[in-house]
Amino acid sequence: MSKNVDDYIQQGIYGEKQTKPDERRKFLGTLRERIIIALTQSQVRESGMYKQVEAALKENQKAHLYLNGNMSYGEFSKYIKAAGDYKVDYTIVTNKDHNSEIGLVLAYDHAIDKEDIYVQKETGVQKQEKAKEKKGAFTILSNVFKRRSQ
Repeated sequence: MSKNVDDYIQQGIYGEKQTKPDERRKFLGTLRERIIIALTQSQVRESGMYKQVEAALKENQKAHLYLNGNMSYGEFSKYIKAAGDYKVDYTIVTNKDHNSEIGLVLAYDHAIDKEDIYVQKETGVQKQEKAKEKKGAFTILSNVFKRRSQ
């Protein structure tokens, strides 16, 4: 019985024991196994919004969006607006003891065990390849229209 009383006192002083506290600190209060998609702080700070996050918000409206409260509101406000558009609940998580490198997490309240949760940044080479593809398609279309008009 003394163990139960000690546990009760410890819980009263320190709060409820959590599973995987390091993982929860890293992923803004949730567990890795629940995450659909995650962005680093530097990705959240980029101008524009990642299409993958918007698609995930649209497809997973019962999920919850967690945003790193150690960042400024202006840096993630575009994601809050998108969450509102798709009626996804969100929470701004501020941990004064630990600033996670994660800036945004979309997760369920149950395990989904998605293997690849991180969105990869586009490198300069990938951006150039996409630009070439766009130019190539545009050039082909413009040549087709030129031929028809002649």
